[in-house]
Amino acid sequence: MKARALLAALAAVFCMAAASDPSERLPDPAQEARARHIFEQVRCLVCQNESIDDSQADLARDLRQVVRDQVRAGRSDDQVKRFLVDRYGEFVLLRPSFSVGNTVLWVGPFGVVLLGLVLLRGRLRSRGPERELDATDLERLRRLTDETR
Repeated sequence: MKARALLAALAAVFCMAAASDPSERLPDPAQEARARHIFEQVRCLVCQNESIDDSQADLARDLRQVVRDQVRAGRSDDQVKRFLVDRYGEFVLLRPSFSVGNTVLWVGPFGVVLLGLVLLRGRLRSRGPERELDATDLERLRRLTDETR
């Protein structure tokens, strides 16, 4: 048990050391560690492919402060994420949940590929079998090739 507590304290200290501005950190190391964990799951709305933990944008700094305020107020991780989603939309999460609202985003690409395969199969079937050239077709072909020379 002591080893776990020591490990948690060390993790909290390392998380606090990683914060960009010491004045932004929460005084409670456990709360700061929770906030940093949430930072990794929230998208920077300016950079879009970075978490607010990695981003140096002003909006990311503001979002980090919002998360810290929510954690300081005693809200759970899910409540903090719900607050951010209510305010900024599902896009703010780096891993959006699977819901009815975004099912098209999750299933859409597979549906498009499946539709393409069905259309391709139908197109190939409708072409019908290739037929042999009869004597009339061969004569027309010979005349066309003679004219182009």
